[in-house]
Amino acid sequence: MKQALGIDVGGTKICASVINEKGEIITEVEKYETPKSLNGIKDIFKNIISKYENDVTSVAFATAGAVNNECSKVISSTGNLVEGYRTIEFTKLSNKPVYVENDANAAAWAEHIIGASKGMANSIMLTLGTGVGGGIILNNKLYKGKSGSAGEMHFKMYPDKRRHCTCGSYDCFEAYASGTGLKITAEEMLNDKNVTTYDVINSLKANDKKMTDVFNKWQNDILMGTIGLCNIFDPDCVVFSGSMAQFIDTDYIEKETNSQIVTQPTKILKAQAGNYSGMIGAALLALGVN
Repeated sequence: MKQALGIDVGGTKICASVINEKGEIITEVEKYETPKSLNGIKDIFKNIISKYENDVTSVAFATAGAVNNECSKVISSTGNLVEGYRTIEFTKLSNKPVYVENDANAAAWAEHIIGASKGMANSIMLTLGTGVGGGIILNNKLYKGKSGSAGEMHFKMYPDKRRHCTCGSYDCFEAYASGTGLKITAEEMLNDKNVTTYDVINSLKANDKKMTDVFNKWQNDILMGTIGLCNIFDPDCVVFSGSMAQFIDTDYIEKETNSQIVTQPTKILKAQAGNYSGMIGAALLALGVN
């Protein structure tokens, strides 16, 4: 059975493991703190690859930032990675074939092959964390657009510049649907700059009315984005992943989505591929598993 070395590159940590064609992690996952320098990141990549290169057929990177359609380089890295990250020539890091994919796209593929959307030809995955990531599967293929940048969830929620987004624009879906968005919604509704997402979530358990109203506003912003995506792509399902997804009421989102969309009914599901779905998905893509 073929296997690939999967490497997941995030702003705070880098994880790596060997993964087989079934999406199974077959070596202990190695974890490293993401270096603050470009050379430091390159050195970790080289160190990881040198350990496993002879045991795999390919090397697969799941990384923050948009990746070109040739799956060979990052074309727009995020602010949580070091300056110059886009200059890394991934294909020269190994003698084996190297495959690079955006981490949210890779995670969506893992859900498509072994997770919540397995057996469904058309799906959208939304990763709700500090920010929002996205991956779109159409007709059993990862949709990347003309340049590789498709699936970035920065469509507009409002036209009048209510809230600044990390991308530099205003009122993107990410600015409302993320964990950061929940905090800002709480700040605005409670007039309290010190409130945290933990305050909101913990207070829900005590049936706190004000915090429940905050949470419902945040969840309804996610609902509005979901409705728009479903009307555009008509997916079999929308999969929610990430640290904030555990708090979403998928039954509510599914009921409201299907009552408002003009396309055919869809399913709202929570991710099943696990914490290393990006790494697994990148490996499956590199191995040609579809």
